[in-house]
Amino acid sequence: MAAINVQSVEASQDNKIAPPKTVDSQSVLRRLQSELMALMMSGDPGVSAFPVEDNMFCWKGTIAGSKDTVFEGTEYKLSLSFPNDYPFKPPKVRFETTCFHPNVDMQGNICLDILQDKWSSAYDVRTILLSIQSLLGEPNISSPLNPQAAQLWSNQDGRWWRSTNVQVLRFGTAVPYSGPIRSFLRLL
Repeated sequence: MAAINVQSVEASQDNKIAPPKTVDSQSVLRRLQSELMALMMSGDPGVSAFPVEDNMFCWKGTIAGSKDTVFEGTEYKLSLSFPNDYPFKPPKVRFETTCFHPNVDMQGNICLDILQDKWSSAYDVRTILLSIQSLLGEPNISSPLNPQAAQLWSNQDGRWWRSTNVQVLRFGTAVPYSGPIRSFLRLL
């Protein structure tokens, strides 16, 4: 039995297969504490996030719509859930308040490359929040989670969508997700 283990180790060294990365929970906690301090010290306007009670793996965040966008004056609540192997895997981030947007579905899931296949352990909570804030005003129409919102956004370069949906967006900031929102869709 020991010979098999040695051979498999030797085979993996010959093929240069790296062993899976493991992260101890203390290093993840230190990383999250460091990111919290960096976010608090950054002074970035319109973004914030804090752990929920004593759980450093569960955060609540807010982002404000950027100036000179249809989202200006709106504020959105987010939930961030960090996996045990953070930062090697991205956190799960979703909108807790309604956000009618091409890259956000009705359950609050976000289509953002850095939260999926473009994730890097160099990213942090601040980067995530600023990226989502930027995505609000500059949606990725080529990868929509909400095709209806994408179609409205791209209609006439977005002018029609922006002018007719400002009040819906403002209303949406106060409505928490609780599953499919049919009444919200009827407003459109």
